[in-house]
Amino acid sequence: PSLFSTPMVKLLGDTCYESLFEEFNMDAACFKLLISKGLGIGIVIGGAIVKIPQIITIVKHRSAQGLSLTSFLLETCAYQIVMVYNMRLHNPFSTYGEVLFMTLQNILICVLIVWYSTSKEKHLAGVTCLGFLGIFAILILVPSWCMALLYAAQIPIGLASKVPQIRANYLNQSTGQLSVFAVLNYFAGTTARAFTTWTELDDPIMLGGNLLASILNGILVLQLVMYWK
Repeated sequence: PSLFSTPMVKLLGDTCYESLFEEFNMDAACFKLLISKGLGIGIVIGGAIVKIPQIITIVKHRSAQGLSLTSFLLETCAYQIVMVYNMRLHNPFSTYGEVLFMTLQNILICVLIVWYSTSKEKHLAGVTCLGFLGIFAILILVPSWCMALLYAAQIPIGLASKVPQIRANYLNQSTGQLSVFAVLNYFAGTTARAFTTWTELDDPIMLGGNLLASILNGILVLQLVMYWK
């Protein structure tokens, strides 16, 4: 049926669609591509909701205790670089789409952390939003060679964004208001994204970044278990 075949052909291409769904030939390369595409779509859907529980937790308790603003600021900057880099290379949306949704959710979390902080400078919440918009505009305009350098640079930035949260958890011997759902999804998402990058994109830098992110997210999962109360 066209309702099934049309999107599947766009997703897999004519050759793999015919091999898998018309000839029922379990070609290894096509089957791996099918798994990768399925994981990619799942990651994008997961990315659209992954931080919602964290946002709800902050609003419900009117507190961002235990959350590192530095971590979220660094993470959001890294997300923006990844998003624009993939957009400019015209990579399939299924290989990076979750970053768009996670960027928007992260910006809201940064605003909430500032809003519920002990500081009276609530206007900084608005400044935070404007700052991220400014970064996005700059990334759209920079030349391609500069974008490639920024992408390479965002990997340590993205990895470094996890360190303050890991350190805060260790010092507090608690994960505070950190969302269990979000952390587990980060770990699952980065691990699956490493597989989709390996399968669909010939980009060792991107693959290495995803593997390292998976390791650091795994440490956060371990802390959730260790400091569970």
